[in-house]
Amino acid sequence: MTSGFSPGKAGGVIAEFEAAEVSLLRSLVSMMLGIVAPGETSDDPLERALGIGASEAPSDPVLARLFPSAYKDEKEAAEFRRYTEATLRDGKRADAQTVFDTAKSGRALLTPEQAQAWLRSLNDVRLTLGIKLDVTEEVHDEIAMMSEDDPRYPAYVTYDWLTYLQDSLVRALW
Repeated sequence: MTSGFSPGKAGGVIAEFEAAEVSLLRSLVSMMLGIVAPGETSDDPLERALGIGASEAPSDPVLARLFPSAYKDEKEAAEFRRYTEATLRDGKRADAQTVFDTAKSGRALLTPEQAQAWLRSLNDVRLTLGIKLDVTEEVHDEIAMMSEDDPRYPAYVTYDWLTYLQDSLVRALW
């Protein structure tokens, strides 16, 4: 794979991907679009207009990682979640859609805003995959010791590739 990012002009970033990589990225961000469905809001028209939603913490471990409680106190966390989660979901969906729309094979120039959306979305995809794989700090050692015949191998290699992409993008933006 020859993927990665490099600095572009005027704060932009050059993205370079092979067709198979684009297909994988689009598949992963499509998964994110499904996971981070629009936030539920109240039936009250004013609350709906303001994006005020549910206050319960998600029971799904992936959603709990993507939308962690902001406070240890359950009441404070619920109140904060009620006023922020629907908007946070919208932002994560917009970032994933940006990646889906701008992922192209070959070289492409991303605007600074698109590059930031990519960075946030790559982080969300990595967090999601990391939770599903139960990734620990020893993930690189696990991959190095894992047989290519192991059914988990493709998912772990994908996680490692996403880590590389995120690092590449941070360096390009830096």
